[in-house]
This record gives sequence, C-alpha cells and structure tokens, in this order.
Amino acid sequence: MRRSQEIVGAARGPVRSGGSNAALWDAFACALEVRDGLAGAQAIHELWMRGEIGINVERALERLWAVAASSVPDWLPMRHVHWLPLAYEITARFIPAQRGRSNIYLVLLDYSDSRADPYGVYVGMSGYSPTQRFEQHKAGIRAAGSVLKRGLEVITGPTLHLQRIARTEAVRIEGELAEALRAGGLFVQGGH
Repeated sequence: MRRSQEIVGAARGPVRSGGSNAALWDAFACALEVRDGLAGAQAIHELWMRGEIGINVERALERLWAVAASSVPDWLPMRHVHWLPLAYEITARFIPAQRGRSNIYLVLLDYSDSRADPYGVYVGMSGYSPTQRFEQHKAGIRAAGSVLKRGLEVITGPTLHLQRIARTEAVRIEGELAEALRAGGLFVQGGH
C-alpha cells in the first residue's frame, strides 16, 4: 500500500499543476496493483476530464471495477460519457447561497435505441440522497418515466457541491441547471 500512496500522492500534486498523462497512467497502474479504488478513480477521472480517448477510459473503468469494486467511490461513473466534462463545467456555475436538506442530482439516461447520442440526463431535486432517490425512481416510487425506463446510474461528481442546500435554492437551481444543460447541447429530462 505504501508504494501506491507514494506514487499516487506524487501524482496528485503534479496533476493539479499540470502533471503529465503518463504520470496519471502510472498512478492508475499502481492503484490497480494494490486494489485502491479511490486512487484509481481519481486517475481515471482526471484523464477523462483531460479528454482521454473514450475507449481507453472504458477499459480503465472495467479494469478498476474488476479489481477494486469495493473501494471505488460513488462519484465515479461506470461508463464513459463524452459530455461529462461539459456537465461539470455547467454545473459548477451554480453556487447555492444557503445550506439545507435538499439535494440536486443527475441521472444518466440510455437513449441508445432512439438517438444518435446514446445518453441523456435527468435533472432532479430531493430531500433524499441522490442514490436513494434513484433507487426510488427505479422501484416506481414517485418515479419519472424517463428514469424508470431509461435510468442507468446517478452521475454524482458534478453535483457534489449542490448537496444539502435550502429547498428554495434547490427548486431554483434544478430548473436553471436543466435549462443550462439543454443550452449546452445535452438531451435533458426533468428539471421542473
């Protein structure tokens, strides 16, 4: 474990200040070696945000889930979505002013049977955690049809800063975020 921490720790500093992709791949390999899901997820996520080729990200995700599933963090998506960096960029523009009990969440939707871009996104808000609310949708509890039928997974990363906010803020942000994602070219459901 020490070797992984040294390499991943060494990669973390340069990653923030412009470290190389090769250093990230080295950190990823080391994380796989010691089955460190968090370190592996951080390396994959940074490569993804830097525009790494989709097939490379998909393969890395498969390898990480195969060896370190129990320690992979919730915020790491299970599949490559080309517009995820844009979703992060757009979502980061929304800064809540008050804390509270509401959460904004995004759900990845599968439209591979009907659209050229196989993925869409559902924007929602709830007093439940994003994962709990997704499970409710999938169980048919106050479910949006798009999530019930097409929901694949919660996209946690972009909305981490939009958790535990005031309900009035959540209502406003939910609608505005949906519109901003649509304006960015994403296929959006929800956001009401």
